[in-house]
Amino acid sequence: MPTHAPAHLYAASDRLAAPLRTLLRSLGQIVLQRHAGTGAGVLAALALCDARLACAALIGATAANVCALLGGTALAQIDDGLAGFNGALAALAAFTFGGDPATAVALALLAAAASAWLGAPLARRLGKIGLAVYSSPCLAATWIWMALRTTVPPTVIDENSAHAAPSLNLAAHALNGTLSGLAQTAFATGALPGLVLLAGIALSSRRAAAYALGGAALASGIEWLAGVPGASFDAGLCGFNGALAALAACTLGARAAICATMLAAALHLVAVCLGLPAMTAPFALAGWAVHGAWRVCGFTRAASASHNIR
Repeated sequence: MPTHAPAHLYAASDRLAAPLRTLLRSLGQIVLQRHAGTGAGVLAALALCDARLACAALIGATAANVCALLGGTALAQIDDGLAGFNGALAALAAFTFGGDPATAVALALLAAAASAWLGAPLARRLGKIGLAVYSSPCLAATWIWMALRTTVPPTVIDENSAHAAPSLNLAAHALNGTLSGLAQTAFATGALPGLVLLAGIALSSRRAAAYALGGAALASGIEWLAGVPGASFDAGLCGFNGALAALAACTLGARAAICATMLAAALHLVAVCLGLPAMTAPFALAGWAVHGAWRVCGFTRAASASHNIR
């Protein structure tokens, strides 16, 4: 009786494991982590919130990876999840704001494909000036279809998923809003999905998890003091840009992460006041601004080219 599986079974297992690892890394890159375990945490957080969101992320990442492969994107970038995460985000936006399920699926596939085609040239242009692409391809693809759909009022986009939490004491309320802010980095909401997502980040880097939690807390606090509606705070809409901005700048040090978080919170407040569907634009702008400012001022560390931060 053989004690080892036949070689062809190992080969089949490897063929299945590689695409799965790439898919999970694509989800992990939503929170700037090149780690399949982080991607699994993101997927679990989405499933806890709404199974449709988990399906949307998988559909979007898969579509974007396929389009990137057909478009000639380097295999190393695809394997690292850099080609798929914007597709996942674009599909999540489509399922969140796209209306009926059939329309949402169609929008998800089109937006994911568009994000892949936009991502490569954007990454090249931004790379020439030393900046990361972040979520800009997703934002471009999503804003295009939002502009074409007159049935989606852009002035209320940020409030569509907001819902009030039960009455809690101040500390529990603050923790709930902060964890919900972490969940909103992937279009989920709720303290439990946020906690699961935080655990997923910690699988890649406990330091990154600490920055993400701190960024969500700081941005949520700033926007709460500015007088945002309680429903927005409870749903995590005040914290997700801060969490992502802290992750984007943490390789430059704590001061840079704090500056990026505060700038992202300020930009989000401006967008809310203007009724604009900002989504993750404040994080991307804050990340670019801080990285650019640190380079101009000569503060950039050699360690800023972190393996985990795109």
